Amino acid sequence: AFQENEIKLLTAEIERLKNFGCLGVSPSLEGLRDENAKLKYRLNFLQKSLQEERSKTAKSMININSRLQEIFGVAIQAAYPDLENPPLVVTPSQQPKFGDYQCNSAMGITQILLKTKEQKVSPREIAEKITKNIPSNECIEKVEIAGPGFINVHLRKDFVSKQLSSLLINGVQPPAVGKRKKVVVDFSSPNIAKEMHVGHLRSTIIGESMCRLFEFAGYDVLRLNHLGDWGTQFGMLIAHLQDKFPDYLTVSPPIGDLQAFYKESKRRFDTEEEFKKRAYQCVVLLQSKNPDFIKAWELICDVSRKEFQKIYNCLDITLTERGESFYHEMMKDIVKEFEDKGFVQVDDGRKIVFVPGFPVPLTIMKSDGGYTYDTSDLAALKHRLCEEKADILIYVVDSGQSVHLQTVFAAGQMIGWYDPKVTRVAHAAFGVVLGEDKKKFKTRSGDTVRLIDLLEEGLKRAMDKLKDKEREKVVLTEEELKAAQMSVAFGCIKYADLSHNRLNDYVFSFDKMLDDRGNTAAYLLYAFTRIRAIARLANIDEQMLRKAAREEVVILDHEKEWKLGKCILRFPEILQKILEDLLLHTLCDYLYELATTFTEFYDNCYCVEKDRQSGQIMKVNMWRLLLCEATATVMAKGFDILGIKPVQRM
Repeated sequence: AFQENEIKLLTAEIERLKNFGCLGVSPSLEGLRDENAKLKYRLNFLQKSLQEERSKTAKSMININSRLQEIFGVAIQAAYPDLENPPLVVTPSQQPKFGDYQCNSAMGITQILLKTKEQKVSPREIAEKITKNIPSNECIEKVEIAGPGFINVHLRKDFVSKQLSSLLINGVQPPAVGKRKKVVVDFSSPNIAKEMHVGHLRSTIIGESMCRLFEFAGYDVLRLNHLGDWGTQFGMLIAHLQDKFPDYLTVSPPIGDLQAFYKESKRRFDTEEEFKKRAYQCVVLLQSKNPDFIKAWELICDVSRKEFQKIYNCLDITLTERGESFYHEMMKDIVKEFEDKGFVQVDDGRKIVFVPGFPVPLTIMKSDGGYTYDTSDLAALKHRLCEEKADILIYVVDSGQSVHLQTVFAAGQMIGWYDPKVTRVAHAAFGVVLGEDKKKFKTRSGDTVRLIDLLEEGLKRAMDKLKDKEREKVVLTEEELKAAQMSVAFGCIKYADLSHNRLNDYVFSFDKMLDDRGNTAAYLLYAFTRIRAIARLANIDEQMLRKAAREEVVILDHEKEWKLGKCILRFPEILQKILEDLLLHTLCDYLYELATTFTEFYDNCYCVEKDRQSGQIMKVNMWRLLLCEATATVMAKGFDILGIKPVQRM
């Protein structure tokens, strides 16, 4: 709209200059000609960029809720021009009798008029005034005022039909998000020399899904794995390595079980005074970059990396490693910066920083001159903001770290690294994984559950489930069975996590997540394969569907067709909501609603009509097959964002 307005102004200015020249006012018109050329150049540039923007937007899925908000925003502004920031509330209707969407702004405006202008106006009267000022638009069929002042909105069927056709022709295109922003997501972050356990599951799954969503929406995403790869624990590990594998510099040590290796070194550190002293010396030599000790450190890190990668390969996780060691050289500058700005206090030899509003200070240097997690977290924050130039920075870390992270963020703000009005720094916190006894998820012996064991158990249970349904006998080849096993096993583990509000703890149960009834990945994956099979069984291939999408009108006369069409088109508003609140369970709830809405449609509307005796296909209702295709296309993109791989046959 801004570009269109500027084009109008520039065009008028060029005409004015032309007229000026025609009058022959001045013998030298060079200045005017230069000005004219500049304006024409600017006009061409704007027209071209507007054309590109329109072309991009034409392919994007329209966020209907946002579009209605724009329309009602204009109506409210016209009806009440003196109101500053009037409430704009548009939501999908819960029942068909109340239309497709509702605008509930009238009640809020009543309160504002009463408070600011002492005017007592009924919400219904306000609603009537708003509806009279609704501008002409492409999507609203009619509006009705209900109850005290709810405005019920009925969408135009031809508008919904056109949007579905656009989706089928262009695929699922992200809603336009404006300027391409840089997003940095910190997730997974296991510790070197310790195995990944069930506690790492949530950060890894949630972080991956958030990255996929931001990438789909067109953001530039950096996925960071903030490994615990530096610190005093490496002293005892290197000392133990020297004792156990003295020739480690020339012969690669066969460390098979790094967890056992860590436990052995920790036991020695706690019980052998001489070993403990040597471990501290090893830390000093490592931090002074002694080549032999750097080699030992790298060997230990490599063994861990290989183990982590097995997990990441199973779960299809992509990360850029940037552990604590990456920020080590920056820490002295962090301490100096806080000292130079007068924020540092000395307490019993420690250098601490108090942040207003937080009772516990950050310790940025220990009394022995060593750095802490606080220092490395501040260094990481500064690097991400000032070097990576992040517009949005998200930490996917458990709720237990909430106070610490909020203190670090507030310190960054206090020292001037970022302005929260410009840069979004967020802690996407999550609860713990519980066992079926509602206690922290552990093995029978009380140990933390190893993540690799959990994934292997998932594979075994998924295969048992498929064999229980006798899929291997009549339906699937060996290769298809293996693909279905991995899809179900890893899909169910991811979905069970993502379908719960991340702020809450959740109970881990293989029986529940592998149930093919209710809001589970098993149900959704099976529903998806059924939808994909409808066209295949009617002998309609992809090319025929693409041709139909360009030529056929998607008819929405049956109430179940209409309900499904609207549900499909809610996808962009669901994604927009998650980009704002980072709560991925909303997408899971939507996919489940879409699958159940599709079932209602399929049970009531024949897509393919067959002869009851012979089973021969008599008629193919192509517009309904297009609705099947649109449903499957949106479900596939939803699965992709959640990191779930569907299969064509199950």
